Order: sequence, then C-alpha cells, then structure tokens
Amino acid sequence: MINSKMPVVYYGGDYNPDQWPEEIWQEDMRLFKAAGINIVTLPVFNWAKLQPAENVYNFEWLDKILDLVTQNGLHVCLATSTAAQPAWMSKKYPEMLPVNVEGKRKTHGGRVNFCPTNPEYREFSVKLARKMAERYQNHPALLVWHIGNEYGNYCYCEHCAAEFRNWLKARYGTIEELNRCWNMSFWGHTVYDWEEIVPPSHLNEMWLDSSGGYPRERTCFQGISLDYNRFMSDASMQCYLGECQAIKEVTPNIPITTNLMGAFKPLDYFKWGLKMDVVSWDNYPSAKDSPGMIAFRHDLMRGLKDGQPFMLMEQTPSQQNWQPYNSLKRPGVMRLWSYQALAHGADTIMFFQLRRSFGACEKYHGAVIEHVGHGETRVFRECAALGEELKKLEDILDSRIQAKAAIMFDWENWWAVEFSSGPSRDLKYVEQVEKYYSALHKRNIAVDIIPPDGDLSQYQLVIAPVLYMVKPGVAQNIEKFVAQGGTFVTTFLSGLVNENDLVTLGGYPGELRKVMGIWAEEIDALYPDVKNQIVMKEPLGDLNGVYECGMLCDLIHSEGAKVLAVYGKDFYAGMPVLTENKFGEGKTYYVASDPETAFIDVLITYLCDAKQLKAPLEAVQGVEITQRFKEKQTFMFVLNHRDDQVDIDLKKGRYRELISGREESGILSLPAKGVAIFQPIG
Repeated sequence: MINSKMPVVYYGGDYNPDQWPEEIWQEDMRLFKAAGINIVTLPVFNWAKLQPAENVYNFEWLDKILDLVTQNGLHVCLATSTAAQPAWMSKKYPEMLPVNVEGKRKTHGGRVNFCPTNPEYREFSVKLARKMAERYQNHPALLVWHIGNEYGNYCYCEHCAAEFRNWLKARYGTIEELNRCWNMSFWGHTVYDWEEIVPPSHLNEMWLDSSGGYPRERTCFQGISLDYNRFMSDASMQCYLGECQAIKEVTPNIPITTNLMGAFKPLDYFKWGLKMDVVSWDNYPSAKDSPGMIAFRHDLMRGLKDGQPFMLMEQTPSQQNWQPYNSLKRPGVMRLWSYQALAHGADTIMFFQLRRSFGACEKYHGAVIEHVGHGETRVFRECAALGEELKKLEDILDSRIQAKAAIMFDWENWWAVEFSSGPSRDLKYVEQVEKYYSALHKRNIAVDIIPPDGDLSQYQLVIAPVLYMVKPGVAQNIEKFVAQGGTFVTTFLSGLVNENDLVTLGGYPGELRKVMGIWAEEIDALYPDVKNQIVMKEPLGDLNGVYECGMLCDLIHSEGAKVLAVYGKDFYAGMPVLTENKFGEGKTYYVASDPETAFIDVLITYLCDAKQLKAPLEAVQGVEITQRFKEKQTFMFVLNHRDDQVDIDLKKGRYRELISGREESGILSLPAKGVAIFQPIG
C-alpha cells in the first residue's frame, strides 16, 4: 500500500524552495495548508546545490526546509536530485555527457543529459542517494523516495558501444548466434568479432523519417536497432536500480519510485514496473485529447505492476508550457481529470508545480500558487476545494479495478512496427491500440493493459491490435486462453515476426495461424485517399451492411475460420476481411484491415454482449463510469466529461455519495464536468 504511513490520499506536488528567498517559504506553508496539501516533492533538480564540489556536500538548506515542512504538518516525497548533474561534474568528466544519434557529443545543460552507462555518473548518483538516505532515514516527514526524473536518454558513445557488446554477449552467447538472429547475411553485414559491432545510429543503419508529419526512426537492420533500444532501456533502468539499492539498504520500508510518462516510446515500462515499489507517472494531456485517450494512459500505467494502485506524480493545475498550444484548463477540468486518475487506480493526486517559477522555460507552466503570489485566484480556489474533498476519500486507498477485458500492449512490438521500412508510413501502433481501447471505454467496460506474456486467466475478452511481433511463448499463451473459453481479437499485420523481427516462415500470421484459422497471403498498402469496403455477409448482432476500411489490407484465406465479412473492392473483392474461428471452448476474430470507427465500436459491442461484459450503469455518451473494489466495498465513480448537465438513472440502487455525504437514489443530475463517487447502501 502506497499510503500506509499516512493513510490519506496524498495531495501536493513539486516544490522548489531553493528558487525563492526564505521569507516566502513561510507564506508557502500557509497557502499549502489552506489548499489541503499534505505532501511536497523536493528537491528534484538540486544536485548542484547539494554537492557544490566533488568532495563537498551541503545538506543544511535541505535540513531547514524539511524541518519547516514537518513543523507545518506536511510530508515529503524526497527526490535524489540526480536528473541533472552539476556543471563541475560535466566539466571534469566530459565523457559523462551523451553522444546523440548524429554522433555529436552534447555539452552541459538541459536535464537528463548524461550517458546512462557512464561509470562516473553512476558512482556519483549512487553516492548522493546513499548520503541522503543515511541523513534522512529517520526524518518524520519522509513518506516516499523519488529517484531521478523522467528517464529516457539514449547515448551512442564509445563506452555505450563497449557495454552494448557485453550486453549482446550475455544475450546471444556466440557471435554465430548473433549473426543468425540479426540475419547479418543481408547486405554482407556478417561480423566475426564482437569489436566489429557498433551502435546503430544516423552514422550507419538508421535515419529519421519525417514524412507524413509523424517523425520516427527507421532502420536497415531491425535486429540490431531493437536490441539497442532494449539495451538503452536496461541501461537507464540500471541507473535507477543503483540508487534504489543504496536507498533500500538504509530505508528498506520506504517505497521508491520514479516518474514515468505514459505511452513513452524509448523505455520498456513493463520491465521497469517489475523493479519499482510503486509506479508513478506524469499526466499532461492536451485540451484536445479525448477522455478515452487519457484513461488509456492511466490504465497502461496501472498495468505495469499487475493492477496495483499508482501515483499520479505530476499534472498541471492549469496550463502547460511545452505544447504547441497551452490552453488553460477550463473551470472544473482539473478536478474532473484528478478524479479520473483516482477512478483508474491512482492513490495520489499531485501537481507540477506548487509555486510557479519566475524564470526559464517553465515560468509559464501552471501552479497552485500563481505569479501573483496569493490564494485569491481561480486556480488556487479550485485546488483548495479539491484538497478539502480528498480528505473524505481515505476508504478508497488500495482498492483495485476488476477488469474482465484486456488489451495487449508491447513496447518491443511498438519499436518493431515503426522501425520497419513499410508497409505504410501511416501505421502508428499506439493509435491502433487506442481505437480498440476507445470502443471499450465508450461502453464503460473496465480494461487492463497487459503484456502479451501476461496471465490471461481472469479475462473473458483479450484484444491485441497489430500484434506484429510474437515472442516465445506468446502464441501458446493465447491458445491456452482461447481453448479455455476466452475470446481473442487481433488485426492486420499480426504474427509476422519473432522477437528479432525475423519473419516467421510458412505464412502469416505465423505462430497465430492455427488459433486464428486463417492464412494471410499478401498485404496491400493503400494511399490515404484510397478506401476499400467491409461487406458483412450476414448480421453479427448490430454489425451489418457496409463499412469503410483502408491503410492496410491483409489478403487472407480461411483455414477453418468462418468468413463474416469480405472486401467490397479491388482485385481482392470477395476475399475475407473479418473472420471468426472456434478454438477449443473459445473463439478468435481477425480484422484484416483498418476499419472506420463505427465498425470497431459495433464489433466490440457485440463481443462484450456475447461475454456479458457490462457497465455498472447505463450512461449517455461522454459520461465515464468505473469501479474500484476493496474487500466487500465497492466504489463507483461517475464522471461527466460533457459541457452540459446529464441525468443518470441509478435504477433501484441506493448509494452514499462520498464527496457530498448525501444519500442518492433514482435519477442523479450531474452538472457539466461534475463528479460523483458512490458506495452502495445495504
């Protein structure tokens, strides 16, 4: 349980007292308490102040602020400050600075601007973490440790090259096995010595493809590029784990985290989640993002650690500073999105930042305390009102989502899909996942986001959009799930390759061919202005008639699967585009093209109805309903994302609404951006 030491919803965020004179600190304490804040995260970016020279440490200023926080009844998420090394360190150890994909070594500045394999960085960061743990291990304010900040730095220096070779030796054992797994006979790339291997970069195998308005790295050799991504994700994780181990040796009972970033491509967060005491992440949607898109990222973060509650480490109270258009959060939206995080498994609500910076790039990033410096602002009043409400919600802590539907998500699959040269530049892996997630979210069906090798036994419905890469054991995992009565759905471009992006010979979809009951002979890539049709052969629930599809079209043949729909155009008109296959006690469905949204929505509705997956209540479009469970308690969240009032029929249920304390039954009128949290009575 995250909040065991202080059993309330942690409410607060990043505080940077070093940026302000001490006379402001006391006023900040007063305002924090007025806003209901109970936790502050500090000092995230203060390595230079904590260690002004190689053998000199200065903790006295941090002692003072920690004692002030304690005196005011607040607690601390204590950060190790290792996300930005001091200038003297970069100057004395220039090899600490990373080499970018273009082969240029960076100079000091920015943040997370270090080589993740650099031994000096690792030594200094671990030493600082240990000193902080030893100094503050018994401090009454300490609740959580926060290591680094938003990891994600890749490096291509000579030291990384050497460490990459060591990583490859451990993975493949022999140079012959590496040549086989990377298919190095292609273009005469065979290597005969480990020292001949160099990191893939823009100097050799890789290039940046900016066509189509979606820049992505492409590569000539997927095997080496995939492994370098794996290696870099592992290397950054070793930086985290080095500090983590030092802290654990001193404070074994204090949870440790680092803030992740949702659907962030460079790091394999499923591997990271296994190594974290608690997952935390930073939620920064744009004003244009749909509620489903935000919910997906919450569910993804919750899925990293087997459904355990997570920390919302950062969100903005009002506006961001780094998006193209940094709109204000309209009245009620900050509150609504905060409760959406709780509804999807968060046990904390935290902000970046508590007092708005007055200089540098984040001076226009919103804060609880604005530049005016007092609490008479719309944003502060909204934050204070939320802080007061959260005090009533301690019962929800450590409650869990109970989902019967799941979506498979895989970072390595994401890398492989978008590294590939072809078949279409318009294919975006996360976008495909979001389409199917959105169909479930609209129906208020609880969803877990899981890795392909995860335990499927608790689910009725599992969807794996574009499961291009099928790693060892995954096909067997799916077959077992379906044979025992589950329903499995996958799409075009699935089952093509193994974990090294080598094609599984014998016909697509490779290892999934048996369970899907089909063979895909060819894959057609359509230009954006070209569309095909999905023509239903017979109704499937409300799925009937003709739908539009495009981008990619698998030309498939049935090998036992029932053909539910066929293409309506081109030379492959009449060939299957939607199939159903009975396998053991369950069924599989193959969607051979990229359909319009209406098709996906109706298909998912049919599958949910068939498996009796239902929402807790019926609601109009734009109203989100979720449930969390703990022992015999049920907590039902009703979130109105609309700009108008809605009426929700509570049927025959009687509930206690936790925020207002009122008893509710019959018809609930929920205002625009309104929130209600119910517990059943009786």
